[in-house]
Amino acid sequence: MQDEMTPRERWLAVLNREPFDRFPLDYRATPEVTRALIEYMEAESWAEARDRLHIDPVIGVGGRYVGPEFDRDSSPFGIGYADVDYGTGTYREAVYHPLAEYNSVEEIEKNYEWPNPDWWAYDHIPQVIEEHPGWVIQGGHYEEFATYKDLRGVQQGYLDHIENPEILHYCMGKLADLAYARFERIFDQAAGDVVWSWVAEDFGTQEGLLLSLEHIREFHLPHMKRMIDICHDAGAFVFHHSDGAVRPNIPQMIEAGIDVLDPVQWRCNGMDREGLKRDFGDDLVFHGAMDNQQTVPFGTVEDVRQEVRDNFRILGDGGGYILGPCHNIQPVTPMENIVAIYETGYEEGWQ
Repeated sequence: MQDEMTPRERWLAVLNREPFDRFPLDYRATPEVTRALIEYMEAESWAEARDRLHIDPVIGVGGRYVGPEFDRDSSPFGIGYADVDYGTGTYREAVYHPLAEYNSVEEIEKNYEWPNPDWWAYDHIPQVIEEHPGWVIQGGHYEEFATYKDLRGVQQGYLDHIENPEILHYCMGKLADLAYARFERIFDQAAGDVVWSWVAEDFGTQEGLLLSLEHIREFHLPHMKRMIDICHDAGAFVFHHSDGAVRPNIPQMIEAGIDVLDPVQWRCNGMDREGLKRDFGDDLVFHGAMDNQQTVPFGTVEDVRQEVRDNFRILGDGGGYILGPCHNIQPVTPMENIVAIYETGYEEGWQ
C-alpha cells in the first residue's frame, strides 16, 4: 500500500484523471445524523469520527454577511423560513414568498429591493484556507432557480416558465448577476485554492425531468454556463448537482462544461450506473451513488458493503469516481450502515 495522499491531492488526482492512492470518500447528512454518529462511535467530536472513518475533509468558503439586519426567520431576500419537523428530522423550509403577489416585472421593480453584492464580505477566506492545509476547498454555489421558487412559491416558480416568462427571465438574470459577483469575489480571495464549485439545479423527479429540455436551455442553461466558465477560468472543477432521473439533460450539461455529475440516484429511470459510465464516463467524474432511499437506510450492512463494491467496480472503472451518499443521509438510517460505507470504502478503495 502506497503512502496516503492528502485529501486535496486525492481529489485533484481523481478530477484530473491522474493516478491516485484510493477513491475519495465524501460525507453529507442531516445534523441529527451527524450527532447520532458521533455518539454511536463514542467519539469526542465530528473531527474524530470523520478521521476514524477516513472521510476526506471538505470546507466551503463563501461570503460573510455584513449587510442590513434581518429577522432570524427571514433572509437577505426577504424570504420567510420555518423549521418543519418531518417526524425523524427537521428541515428549514420557505413559508413566505415575497414576490408571490406580483404579476409583472414593473411591479417587482417598483416594490422589491434586490440584495446588494456588497452585503457580503470575503476578506476572511485566505485565513480559512491557511488554517486547513491539505483539505478540499469548495467555493461558490449556484442554485438560483431554487431561490426563485422561494421568492415566488414552488408551484408558481414552475408555472412561470409558461405563464410569466418575462418575470422568470428578469428575476433569474438578477439572481445570476448576484451569484456571479459571489463567484468573482470568492476567486479573488482564494487565489486558485478552490478545488471545486457547485453549479446545481434540481431538474429531475424519480421518473423523468421536471422541466422540458427546451425550458432548461432557455431559462437556466445560459446562467449556469456563465458560472461554469468563471469556475474554469479560476481553475476550479464544476460539480453539477441534480437529483432524480436527469439522463436526458446530461448531454447539454456536458456541452455547457460540467466536470462532475452528482448525486447519481441510480435507481431512477435511465440512471443505471453501467449506462452512465458507458455513455458519459469519458466526459464526467461521478460523485455520490450510495442509495440513501433504499440501500443505506433499509438494507443490511452487507447490502451496503456490496453497493460500495459495485460503485467502485462500475463507476470507478478506470477512475473518475468519488464515493458518497446520493443526498443527505437521513435519521432513519442505522448507524452501522453509515460506518459500513466508509469502512468498506477505505478497505477496498485502494488502487
